Amino acid sequence: MSNPPSLADAGLAFLSGETFKNPDYFHACATRLRAEDPVHWVEHDDFNPFWVLTKHADVLEIELKPTEFLNAPRAILGNKEADANRAMQGHLVKSLVQMDDPEHRLHRNLASDWFLPKNVARLEARMEELSKRAMKQLEDFGGECDFASDVAMQYPLYVILSILGLPESDYPRMLRLTQELFGAEDDEFKRDDDALQSLIQTVADFVAYFDGITASRKANPTEDLASVIANGIIDGQPIGHKEQLGLYIIVATAGHDTTSNAMAGGLQALIQNPDQLQRLKDDPSLIPLAVDEMIRWTSPVKHFMRTATKDYELRGRTIKAGQDVLLSYWSANHDEEVFTNPFTFDVSRTPNKHLAFGFGVHYCLGAMLARMELKSLFTNLIPRLKTIELAGTPSLTKSTFVSGLKHMPIRYTLT
Repeated sequence: MSNPPSLADAGLAFLSGETFKNPDYFHACATRLRAEDPVHWVEHDDFNPFWVLTKHADVLEIELKPTEFLNAPRAILGNKEADANRAMQGHLVKSLVQMDDPEHRLHRNLASDWFLPKNVARLEARMEELSKRAMKQLEDFGGECDFASDVAMQYPLYVILSILGLPESDYPRMLRLTQELFGAEDDEFKRDDDALQSLIQTVADFVAYFDGITASRKANPTEDLASVIANGIIDGQPIGHKEQLGLYIIVATAGHDTTSNAMAGGLQALIQNPDQLQRLKDDPSLIPLAVDEMIRWTSPVKHFMRTATKDYELRGRTIKAGQDVLLSYWSANHDEEVFTNPFTFDVSRTPNKHLAFGFGVHYCLGAMLARMELKSLFTNLIPRLKTIELAGTPSLTKSTFVSGLKHMPIRYTLT
């Protein structure tokens, strides 16, 4: 890992999507902060200041104090312009990640039944079908493809959008909008050189699409999650428009982009650690443990923000009421005090107390679904992999929030 030039620069690394395209540099910065200044104050002319927390114990502590540290108003890091725009106009849409209880609990409950174990288990046949479809695609590609865009981005998309009940003809549109939403900084995905304007344009397209879905499901309700959201009632009143859109968008986007990032990043880790791939070939019962290691390793959601409601002491620092903290999941998931050899990819790692799904009241709704998708795909793929190698340089999305591999050319032979 390369060393950051200074402790201050290590903190500033969290401000730029470029950092998250360079895992070695990110981990060098985060490792230094964990060792020297784990509760670190960040100041920059273009950003409102905040604390960055890099230790597993500290991220967990804040996650478990939802009344002392709120998701509102700044759930995701943005620059001063984005903060000012939100303060003046409110959120473009309002999703679960921007809510606190009791509002958060009431809106989460609308969708939560769809992600209960008994309901997710019903999707196993669909996942098996999609895994076999992915294997057929790999056969058809003839031994070379871009695994990130050709396979990993497609499979979870088909799972989550079938839960919503959207037609397969709309899936490419949802994929493009998701990439634009999370990749507003990325040259390949952004619509405008101004990241905020790019985001506003993308959200407007989401609004137009899901308003059409709402009208359709109100007129003709069906047995899908989109109908639940379209006709959602809380305390006897229809849910608000921004809240409704927020539910659609968080299910449609977070439900596949994060999983696809773990899927592609997990395969890359196996390619780069052939001994671990061989272990899975020799003992497929390790695949569930390997799935959690892939999720820890990639940590697709890189951060969330919280705002203190009162002064709070942490490691001798005082986080003052009204100040923001950035919870760095990728750093916490490589904390030397929690994970033995954290920079070793170990398919048998147990226990694996990663925080990639968050913790507490905001624990990811789709955690079980994501694990099942990864398990299904790799259970089908690994026994058939005769050889596999990188066929080019992988590239990651430029984003400080949700990021992972957008391209990973591979060359392979199947049995």
